[in-house]
Amino acid sequence: MNRKRFLKLGAASGFASMLSHKALAQNVTKVTGPVVVSTWDAGLRANKGAWEILSKGGKSLDAVEKGVMVTEDEINCCVGLGANPDRDGIVTLDASIMDHRFHCGAVAALERIKHPIAVARRVMEKTPHVFLVGQGAQQFAVAEGFPLEKQELSSDAKKAYDDWLKNSKYDPAINRELKGHGPFAPSQINGDWNHDTIGMVAIDAAGHLAGSCTTSGMGFKMRGRLGDSPIIGAGLYVDGEVGACTATGQGEDVIRVAGSHSVVEYMRMGYGPEMACQKVIERIVKIKGEEVKKIQVAFLAINKNGVVGSCCIHKGFSYALKTNTTERLVEAKSWFQ
Repeated sequence: MNRKRFLKLGAASGFASMLSHKALAQNVTKVTGPVVVSTWDAGLRANKGAWEILSKGGKSLDAVEKGVMVTEDEINCCVGLGANPDRDGIVTLDASIMDHRFHCGAVAALERIKHPIAVARRVMEKTPHVFLVGQGAQQFAVAEGFPLEKQELSSDAKKAYDDWLKNSKYDPAINRELKGHGPFAPSQINGDWNHDTIGMVAIDAAGHLAGSCTTSGMGFKMRGRLGDSPIIGAGLYVDGEVGACTATGQGEDVIRVAGSHSVVEYMRMGYGPEMACQKVIERIVKIKGEEVKKIQVAFLAINKNGVVGSCCIHKGFSYALKTNTTERLVEAKSWFQ
């Protein structure tokens, strides 16, 4: 190993070591009865859709499906057919869903289908498989009665894509999805569309957990790129005897650590949801070294007792919480304050 490389590795290791000793105060929410939590401020609207089911004694699985369908119906940068396309100008959608008994389904690179989360549930319930992708996923969706939508960009997505084509460069910025507004939006956000996800986890009146995750993926991604959202154990994981977790942010780095599964495993070891999320954030920080300054990853978890917690790398991530007594946006604990 030459001296330059040795010094570079030593600096990265020292950076990670310094961060690994940084303590975070607990910021958890204990709830009783049904609860639903979901990522970002879009989750406030999605939670209302889920609560229509939970408040009537319905199942958490039904709730997390219907909840994120609200966001799939909206026009935004990162979920549904109105979102940013890949670098070839085509919108592709990914989604996953999972219940408390380890039943799960997922779709990826799905085109022209409005509600990928509903297709993911059909995969779970009507096939012997967990994961369908691309043309096969679309073929299955059509066979199940889902209509093919027009293949055209929304006006917002077309503008973003035309702007991107001017330099054809993907240059992500931390928390850009906040678009410069909201109670926890950093002042430096420039308002550009970029990427993110809506992930949702819930517990119903019977104490059963479920989770869902849906996204259009990274804006202007390479054709065929897949993030963490549809991958069971990365973007979403549920264990009915322990808890549930969903992830958001740069998918490649969530995949590297099997993020949501890792959070659930820390909860199995006795950590509370926030500390379990923090432990996996620590792992990512250590792996990325100095590069961690350029990325955002966040985890949102709930344990079987109804305790909610979250942790992210950089300040700015928030999650939506809805229970019998509260409906609010909560700022997650961040590794970098």
